[in-house]
Amino acid sequence: MSTSVASKTRGSGRRGSSRRWAGSAYTRRNLLTGLLFISPWLVGFLLFTLYPMISSLYTSFTEYHIRAESDWVGLLNYRQMLADPRFWKALYNTTYMVVVAVPLTLLGSFLCAVLLNLKLRGQSVYRVIYFIPSIVPVVAGSILWVWIYNTNNGLLNTALGWFGIKGPSWLTDPAWAKPALILMGLWAMGTTIVIYLSGLQDVPVSLLEAAELDGASWLQRLWHVTIPMVSPITLFNLILGVIGMFQYFTQAFIFASAQSSTAVSGGRTLGAPLDSTLFYSVYLYHKAFINLKFGYASAMAWVLFIIILICTVLLLRFSERWTYYGEEG
Repeated sequence: MSTSVASKTRGSGRRGSSRRWAGSAYTRRNLLTGLLFISPWLVGFLLFTLYPMISSLYTSFTEYHIRAESDWVGLLNYRQMLADPRFWKALYNTTYMVVVAVPLTLLGSFLCAVLLNLKLRGQSVYRVIYFIPSIVPVVAGSILWVWIYNTNNGLLNTALGWFGIKGPSWLTDPAWAKPALILMGLWAMGTTIVIYLSGLQDVPVSLLEAAELDGASWLQRLWHVTIPMVSPITLFNLILGVIGMFQYFTQAFIFASAQSSTAVSGGRTLGAPLDSTLFYSVYLYHKAFINLKFGYASAMAWVLFIIILICTVLLLRFSERWTYYGEEG
């Protein structure tokens, strides 16, 4: 009796191990198939993302020479960066854009999305009109706005003159340079509007109808129902806006280049007027590709990476207080 029980136990053990072996072989085959399909992305990530990051981290601790071996200088680039007044000026300008431009863009995008979500005749036409500026190439759009902001014969100051208002010197006055860039950014917020519009269309109609039956006005329904329901989209747009604004470059570079035709170190004056448009990425470009201080520029890049990482983590951490994801469980 005991012999038969032992044989059955051994037989069931062999069958169980064979099933586990077959299952593991199937799992390995699926894993290899999946890795084969994503291998182009893996190769691209290793060659064009991970390797450049590691290389730039090493370069940030060196004095880079194009035609000779780099010299290890330790934290010298970081110490020079912290003692550089133009670095702090660039960081201030960039922070200004993050604090002012990003909230204004979110507010303007949300309000436009609310208007475009209304049931009106020609609704699709209005949506296309609002979205068109966002697909205009950034360089072409920036050059267009340089002409609009022209002090003497620009379209904006001409229109203000019709109402008896003397327009400011948008391109040459340091007090108006960053507001001009913010206004230009509001012109091309079509992508954020579309994202908000998709979220507004997912707000349950039953909640709005229930609030209306309870006597809530349109503004109360917007504040107490619509805004909480689209709060995850607001968080998404906020994080993308902060990351993008910390890397603000093209528009500022074209604006500064339009200020002067005087060549400085092989390029136009950056940050004009009076460094009011000297943003972090612009200064990084200046150090890397005009002054050829690649070690210093790499150090700036890693400091920017750390700043963006900290801001993203803080936004995710504090978003729990105002972001609504629906009822759980």
